[in-house]
Amino acid sequence: MAHLHITDDHVDVRLTRAEKFFALRGDYRFPRHAIESVEVFDDGLDATKGIRAPGLGIPRVRRVGTWRGRHGKQLVSVRRNQPAVRITLEGEHYRAVVVGVDDPAPVRAALTS
Repeated sequence: MAHLHITDDHVDVRLTRAEKFFALRGDYRFPRHAIESVEVFDDGLDATKGIRAPGLGIPRVRRVGTWRGRHGKQLVSVRRNQPAVRITLEGEHYRAVVVGVDDPAPVRAALTS
């Protein structure tokens, strides 16, 4: 499961080895000032938009990688029945980062403080 490491200046999205393999990319870092909004979803699969390119998509089970749509690219690591946060970014490589987390409330609070 991907992990968010939040500091005063930036956020690191740390992927597991398997996630890196399936996503065809490494960890991702973005500055905190690029955060436009943070949304919480009860099921991470509901937070992704667009089509997979490249990445892993097991229907109704797991999504890892880049999802592309008319709103831009999303970095995604979510699974069924796990809450997730969608972090919308401004001026970054990805328009949004969607990561499954066990307890989204403290993550959202840390990102918006």
